[in-house]
Amino acid sequence: MRATSSYLLLSLAVLSWMGLSLPARADVALGAKTVTVPGLKMQDVQSQIGEDGQGGLKLSLKATKADVPSMGWKRIGINLQGTLQRDTHMRWLFDGAAQLNGAQGGALSNAKVSMVIDEAANTLEIDVSQGAIQATTALPLDQPTHAQISLKGVPLAWLQGLLSTVWSGRATGGKLDADMALDLQQAGLQASGQFALNGGGFDTPGGALAGQSVNGNGRLNVDTTSAPSRIDLDASLRGGELLLGPIFARLPDHPVQLSLSAATRNGAVDFTRLRVADADALQLEGAMAFNAKGDLQQLRLERLQTRFPAAYQRYGQAWLATLGLRDMRIEGQLSGNLDLGADGLRSFAFDTDGLDVADTEGRLGVHGLRGGLDWNANADRPATTMSWQALQLYRMSHGAAQTHWQSRGGALSLQRAVDIPLLNGRVHVGDLEWRPGASKGRRLETSLAFAGIDMAAFSRAMGWPEFPGTLGGAIPSLRWIDDRFELQGGLSVNVFDGFVDITRLTVQGPFGPSPAVTSDVQLRQVDLGAMTSVFDFGSITGRMDGSIDDLRLVNWNPVAFKASLLAGSGGRISQRAVNNLTAVGGGGVAAGLQGAVLKLFKTFGYKRIGLNCTLQASVCHMGGLDNDADGYTIVEGSGLPRLQVIGHQTQVDWPTLVRRLKSAIEGNGPEVR
Repeated sequence: MRATSSYLLLSLAVLSWMGLSLPARADVALGAKTVTVPGLKMQDVQSQIGEDGQGGLKLSLKATKADVPSMGWKRIGINLQGTLQRDTHMRWLFDGAAQLNGAQGGALSNAKVSMVIDEAANTLEIDVSQGAIQATTALPLDQPTHAQISLKGVPLAWLQGLLSTVWSGRATGGKLDADMALDLQQAGLQASGQFALNGGGFDTPGGALAGQSVNGNGRLNVDTTSAPSRIDLDASLRGGELLLGPIFARLPDHPVQLSLSAATRNGAVDFTRLRVADADALQLEGAMAFNAKGDLQQLRLERLQTRFPAAYQRYGQAWLATLGLRDMRIEGQLSGNLDLGADGLRSFAFDTDGLDVADTEGRLGVHGLRGGLDWNANADRPATTMSWQALQLYRMSHGAAQTHWQSRGGALSLQRAVDIPLLNGRVHVGDLEWRPGASKGRRLETSLAFAGIDMAAFSRAMGWPEFPGTLGGAIPSLRWIDDRFELQGGLSVNVFDGFVDITRLTVQGPFGPSPAVTSDVQLRQVDLGAMTSVFDFGSITGRMDGSIDDLRLVNWNPVAFKASLLAGSGGRISQRAVNNLTAVGGGGVAAGLQGAVLKLFKTFGYKRIGLNCTLQASVCHMGGLDNDADGYTIVEGSGLPRLQVIGHQTQVDWPTLVRRLKSAIEGNGPEVR
């Protein structure tokens, strides 16, 4: 509205000058290709001045194009109509209407205009109204580029022309009340004053800065007379939503203090001063900068004080969601600082005397976190201590521990080894070095050792049937390189009186929504009797060896592997286990007399059991002990009656095979398709 009022003010000044410069009873029509006054240029101008029959003058001014460069107005059509007369105090009074064509937001498309020109007092006053919208402007006659403006209920979209001279943003809604002082200069404008905003909205081309339904009041200063343009704001905001780069705020109903200084140039915005104070949630000081594309160039947060859960609900929810942490439950408080540049993280520090964090999916949780970390990419920092009462990672519940850290040479290192309780056993963390500023290459390296991890507790945590046994082993080096974790060495799981060895383990995108896992797995002398009793598959005795090579899991679901399982030392197998193995292979027992005789026995002797599966593109390519045109042998019997289980389906849809296995281990009987 400041742009509208100033534009109208200058137009009326031109019109009044022409009217006052002519004889009182003139009847004149004038035309001009161009009319230029300071801050205003009009083209194709037509004006008429004549008597109105009541002792006054009838005035008309039309221009097909009008520009106010300092206000961002271009090619605006204007049509002013009204009457001019003197009152008893020898002041000139103008009453009429203004219609602007092409103004942003439809500004003054049908407005009423009143004007008082007091030569004795050297003042010009203009009142403009359109429905409930009102604007009043006062200025000295000898300095028409200086004005005092009062606005009530003005749509924020009417100010788009002015906004465009300061930044690349766009007003999307809201109404404004304001009392402003305005100075138009050849190079731009200076404006300052008080304002009140109701339901304000804005956005930017890059989407990094935006607001919706924001209410507030405060003081605003704008200076576009030099490059870069400058904006200073001190405001109290209530309700609505704000987006400032990675910070998305759902503002509460009570006042939130926002203070900032910004410099803008060619669409880039640099918040050199940023201060936020929300009494029961968040307080911070800092700076922020975006380039013309809306990319974050700098984020510096200092004197950060947060209180949860309010800080998460109002300011942290959207940012943590971008890190894959959704629907978090956070209680407690946290203080610290952060420095993030276009080249990555430069420093951070935090400290807490009590914080509880958990996500609803069970991937991350900490209870009773105390202490903190202090890291800087370019400077050594004092040592810190961080402890917790309980820690949860990927559904694994860890016990209490205390850790000691120090930042040196851009790396945050564990100062001494620590033992962390886990599922009735422990995890020994040896050397650990983390480079928070590294966005690629080696980001973390540590050594781990596991001892006495209860596999039954592990199975329950994963939602599996309970496995007896323990997990142990050492990982000489676990490295985080680029976006993946790599394991050197291996894990050995003592389960079912045998061993499962896991090697060449990598985890891609461990903190994303769909982590990808690759590894090789070797099975050594697993007791089939113990394993089949846990899975309710049917009884099989004997020992099994095997391998699962090139295993690949996406979001913890198998998508590829080469599996080979062999029980080569013989044993006994139950009728039910025979049926389930038959269902898995899509085959049957030998036909004729053998099939009839087998129904008379509950268990059978076997010489070998073998089953192979190569999973590729959701299809499992099946095989067994012997492969020929008629199928493959799954069970090779021994003794009498002689058992032979043949598989006929060499290609099985993976979801179908999973359903068959699930039905088998849940005791629901075989499913064959």
